[in-house]
Order: sequence, then C-alpha cells, then structure tokens
Amino acid sequence: MAQKSDQSNEVELHLEHVDKAHISHELFHPDPSISAHAHVSSLKQYQELHHRSLVNPVGFWTELAKEFYWKRHWSSTALSCWNFDRRAGKISIGWFTDAKTNICYNVLDYQIKKKNAGDRVAYYWEGNDPDDSRVVTYAELLKEVCKFANVLKAQGVKRGDRVAIYMPMVIELVVAMLGCARIGAVHSVVFGGFSADSLADRMFDATSEILITADGVFRGTKLINLKSIADSAVAKCKDKGFEVKRLIVYKNLGDKLTAHLDADTLAGDKSPPSKRVRQLSWDSHIDVWWHEVMSTASDECEPVWVNAEEPLFMLYTSGSTGKPKGVVHTSGGYLVYTATTFKYSFDYHPEDIFWCTADIGWITGHSYITYGPLANAATSVMFEGVPTYPGPDRFWAIVAKYRVSKFYTAPTAIRALRKFGDDHVKKHDISCLKVIGTVGEPINPDAWHWYYEVVGNKKCSIPDTYWQTETGGHMITPLPGATPMKAGSAGFPFFGVVPILVDKQGEELRGETEGYLCIKQPWPGIMRTVYGDHERFEQIYFDRFKGYYFTGDGAYRDKDGYYWITGRADDVINVSGHRIGTAEVESALVAHPAVVEAAVVGKPDDEKGEVTYCFVTLHDGAVFNDALVEDLKEQVRLKIGRFAAPHVIQNTPALPKTRSGKIMRRILRRVVRNDHDLGDVSTLADSSVIEQLFANRPEQL
Repeated sequence: MAQKSDQSNEVELHLEHVDKAHISHELFHPDPSISAHAHVSSLKQYQELHHRSLVNPVGFWTELAKEFYWKRHWSSTALSCWNFDRRAGKISIGWFTDAKTNICYNVLDYQIKKKNAGDRVAYYWEGNDPDDSRVVTYAELLKEVCKFANVLKAQGVKRGDRVAIYMPMVIELVVAMLGCARIGAVHSVVFGGFSADSLADRMFDATSEILITADGVFRGTKLINLKSIADSAVAKCKDKGFEVKRLIVYKNLGDKLTAHLDADTLAGDKSPPSKRVRQLSWDSHIDVWWHEVMSTASDECEPVWVNAEEPLFMLYTSGSTGKPKGVVHTSGGYLVYTATTFKYSFDYHPEDIFWCTADIGWITGHSYITYGPLANAATSVMFEGVPTYPGPDRFWAIVAKYRVSKFYTAPTAIRALRKFGDDHVKKHDISCLKVIGTVGEPINPDAWHWYYEVVGNKKCSIPDTYWQTETGGHMITPLPGATPMKAGSAGFPFFGVVPILVDKQGEELRGETEGYLCIKQPWPGIMRTVYGDHERFEQIYFDRFKGYYFTGDGAYRDKDGYYWITGRADDVINVSGHRIGTAEVESALVAHPAVVEAAVVGKPDDEKGEVTYCFVTLHDGAVFNDALVEDLKEQVRLKIGRFAAPHVIQNTPALPKTRSGKIMRRILRRVVRNDHDLGDVSTLADSSVIEQLFANRPEQL
C-alpha cells in the first residue's frame, strides 16, 4: 500500500514573514460623499462601537438581534454557555441559546412584512450568456421556497436531516437552501467544481440521503455535466454501503446538454468518442425532475421554529488532514452576525444594488449572496458565468447594466482582469460604484492600486475583508465610511472581534509585531463544531494555543494597529481563494500506483496567489516523464476537482525528513523558491537529500 506523507496531530506551523520594505503606510481616506451617509462615518465612531461590543458583548449583540423575528425570545442572559478555553474543559459556545426562530422566515416573510419588500427585487440573475437573465422579487422567491420546502417534506425530509446540494449558480440553488432552512433541515452545499469523489465523500460523511443537482452548466464555453458527476457520486456512496434515496434534478440546460456532450466537453470521460454517452443518464427509481415535483406543490408552508443553536448548514472545508471537515453553523448567531457584517462592511443602504461574484458553494456565497443580503432586504446580482466570457469586460458590463453600487470579488479575478488592460473597464459607465470589496485571500498592493484607481476611480472604498468558513462572517475589515485604507491591509477588527498575535509558545505579542493570528473571545457567527467530530473541532482550533481560537493564519500588526495577513501557517494552500488541504492532494497523488510518497506545499503565484507544488517519490522501476505528470494531474482533478490540479510536480527520490521521520516542509518551501538559505538543518536525517532536491527543480522555474 502506498505511503502518504506524515500527518501527525502536531501540524507543522510556519510563518511567511511580511516584507516590511514593500509595505506602504500611505493612507487612502474614504471619499467624503461616502462618509457623509455611512452607518459608521468616522474612525472615532468605529472605535467607540468596537469598544462597546467588547466590554458588553451580550448587550451589544442582543440589541442587534432585536431587529429580527424570534418566535420565542432568549431569557435574561443570551449566552447561557460560553467556554472558549480548552483548559477549562469541553469547548461550548452558544448565543441566544433558549430562543426559537427560523432564518428562512426572517430573510423572506419578515422582510416582506417589516420592510414591505414583497415587490422589491431580491435577485437580478445574469446567466452565462449575456442575453440570459431573470428578475426575482421577494414575494416570488418566498412562493418558490415554500413550494420546494413542501417538495422536501413529500420526499420524507425532516427537521435535522442533511440535504446535499450540488448545483450551478442559479436562483434555484438559493431556493433549495432556503427550502431546507424553512423546515429545519440542514443543507450541505458542495461546490459545483468538485469531482464525483469529493461529492461522494461529503454526502457519505453527512449521510445525505437527498441530493439536489442540475443536468449541467456552462462556465464560459466549458460544459460541466453535473448529472453525470452526481450519478457517479451516488454510485460511489453505494460502494461504501450508503444509499442515496433521491436525486432532484433541475433542468438548467435541457436540449443544450445533449447537443454538447462531445469529446471536448464530457467531464471526466476518457473512453473513445464512439463509446461516449450522448444523452442524459436517468434512473427512474431515484431521479425526479425539479419542475415536475414543483408543479404540484403548494406555495404555502409554515416555517419550523427551531432552537437558535440548532444547525442551519454544514459546509466542508479543507484542513491539515486528508479528510475535509464539515463546519457546522447554527441559526440564531449566524443570522445576526452575517446580517450585521453585510450591513456595516459594505455600508449597505436600501437604494444600493449589491453584487458578490463568488460561488455559493463557498462560505462567501452563503453569507453574502444568500443570508446576509436577504436579511437586509437587499437587491443583489447573482451571476452564473465567468469574468472573461464572452469577453474580459463581462464584470464591468454587468455593473453598468444593473447600476451596481457595492461590488465584492476576489483578488484572483482582479489580477486576471488587470492583465487585459484598462480599456475594458473604461468603456463601461461604472460610476455607480461606491464600495468595491475583496475576499478570499490578501490582495497584493499592485492589484489594490489598480482596483482603487481604475475600477474605483479613486473614489471607492475597498473593504479588504479577512474571514473564514469557520467564522461565518467578516473578522477584520475596513469600514467604507470610517477607515482610512492601506493598500494590502485588512485594517481593523469587526465589532465583537478581539484578534491577538502570539508566538509559538502561545504568548501574546504586543505592539508592532508579527505572529500567529488568534481570536480571544467568541462572536455570534463562529462555527459550533465539526459535524460528527467535536473532538476534531477542539483539536484543530483550540488545542494549538490554549484558550484562543487559532485561525491557522499568520499576520503582522503595524505601528498604527492595522492587520496584514501573511498567509496560512498550517498545511493549507489558498489557490484563487479556494482553500486546499495539502493532505488531500497528497492522498490523491499516492493513490497512483507509481507513487510511494508525496509532499505538497504552496508556491507564490502572481495571478492565483498560490499554486500547488508537488514533490513525489516513485516506486522502484517507475519512470518519471511527461505522461506520468499528466496522469498525476488528472488523478487530482478526478479525486478533488479541476481547481486543485497541481501546478508543478517534481521528481523527488527522497524527501527531507527528521530522524523521527517527519517531513521538513520548511526545506521544501525553500526549494520551491530556490532559496539555499535553509536555516537550521541539524535535525535532518540525510543532508544529501538537499542537493538532489535543488538539482531536480524543473528548468522553467
């Protein structure tokens, strides 16, 4: 059996030290026209609110919670359990613990009643093709959600059941999520770019007996055959002894799908063209069409009132071991936190049009396409396509079309679009923009300046938001009307957030310094557990630095108190904003019969932020050549997804290890950068490995 690289409980930590020579402390103040009408209009006001949120968190958050509907209010203390210190025993976090509510009711029914939002546009939907669009109001969305909630009930879905969702960026994805929330079911959205193996792993772990998917989707000119991938995932679950009972399939492409199932577009099919499937696969025992089951469903459905601490959704995220972890968020605290961060981080007002370009398969889409905007009765743009199709001006054309005022995208997209030049931006009237946020990874100063100067016309505020799947919402970010910005800095902490920097021994560092980023006390949006494995939750997030939540990131705090995120400190790589566990990629590589061992680290990349650099050790007799490299890349695509495919694979006869057998990834990172200053290598078992590692670096690097 192939041997995977060592993954001990003690995950190696490393700090990417900030290059202070390249940090500019130039301040970019909010435009007066933004500050004049902002919810928080000055740095002093921010500081006062932040201070109040720390000294009296119960009072601060319960006051904000009163903006929403609670079937039963919390008792005198909103926080009946709050133990953030592993030394004191089991980690337990609770907000509004004895209250009852329903988040679907809050974001639809209550907004319609409270803010008379029935006729307000909830979503302007923009398809992959520019001539494909829809408009959905709050009243229309509520009817569709109620119908789908009734469909789920007819399929036997009950409160607490896990429902898997594997869909493209269509309105029906939001309908499916809210339909689950309305009846107290737990949705588990899986990004539509994941492979059948990854989808199966997530359904199996969550025991999701219901899968909601679509026939297919185009991303630019590329067809993704979602139904085929879903069928394969269902079969893989059955091989593991778990049976998926129902597939509800939304007809997104219809005849377009069968017309385009050809040699270049049928995902994952290596068989000869004559053997390829030319029509949609269908199993009448478990498959049903979305439109057919919806046609007979009632558009009225009473919400199920759940405890504030009952699970709302689970979302799988990569970690330092090969098994993705199901991050669990609950209804009450998440509702209050995501609604509040949306309102203040983007300075949202009723007249704004908001557009988050993320996929709902990630936490950004959960919090800032679905729950956060709807909880503020906001009007959003929802986009199915890619930023470069049919041309590299697609983003700016959509901004101009819908008069988007608040825009939220990833640094990867900004860097990619910057390469096409300024003209694609300037040919569209995007003067409607006021706030242009970033998400997913730290933005480099060069990209920040282009974004600020060309896209924002030197007038827009840039909330460079730092947060995670686990945090539920923004943790560190400039506020548009209040915070003077520094290019590349995440700014100051959000309300209720107490970030600290610690050294390897967990000692808190004061003043201007860099270290491991931890959070000192809970906030309402924090995850509550890892699904089915609370011990893992405690080990990953609280054992490393006792008494604190460890983000897994390193950071630098400058003399003015601004935070600069320096990157992952554990074995997770951030590729285009997608967190990829190195162990997941290593597991996929060693599954190949030629590979005996693998180690994966991140390589800095100008466009994607980081890419995966893989070191592989082969079995005796195996030959390292271009064909094997392509096989290994395809193996990762099939096991995880195309976005995780290795950027570089290096032949490595032996990996650098300590005498106890632990891989010294610090040395591998130096090899990637061709940096021969290796520091202390006294614990290295075989120093001759070093010379071979540098000699085998691909010539193009």
